[in-house]
Amino acid sequence: MPDDPAGGPAPPALRVVVMGVAASGKTTVGELLARRLDVEYADADDFHSAANVAKMSAGIPLTDSDRGPWLDAIGAWLAQRADTGAVVTCSALKRRYRDAIRSSADDVWFLFCHGTFALISARIAHRSQHFMPSSLLKSQFSSLEPPGRDERAVYEDVSQPPERIVADFLAQVSRHTAGSGE
Repeated sequence: MPDDPAGGPAPPALRVVVMGVAASGKTTVGELLARRLDVEYADADDFHSAANVAKMSAGIPLTDSDRGPWLDAIGAWLAQRADTGAVVTCSALKRRYRDAIRSSADDVWFLFCHGTFALISARIAHRSQHFMPSSLLKSQFSSLEPPGRDERAVYEDVSQPPERIVADFLAQVSRHTAGSGE
């Protein structure tokens, strides 16, 4: 780890998973956050196998065994960017999915983009170029396990503008790291 000009070790670069159900604004927020941090960005959709995409396109929810290699690939991608930082968008709906990512990148932060079913279903209805059909949104809300107090997560309401979400997330992370000596 490089040294900080003040003499101590520099903190590790920030690695963030922007999480939430489909159409919660993960991509918009994730891209904006990556630009703000000047780090690499990836969309977890790009880590899916062709078989996973075909299932979701057909309206079939993925199983945990479908998700295992996908989550491992996301965690490995983040692990490779420990020194530079990175932002990835990923639904990360269940604690065990976030735990799988953390097994490779234990200091990762989660920015949880949350909103009402009505707001998000209205957003998904207006999407035309995505393989996730609106019929799967209900299953995503049913599966959602919001991050617990013991997870490094910041909750952000997606009814707010993306710029405000990013600014608030960074302010909360800054307060946390300043207060904990990280």
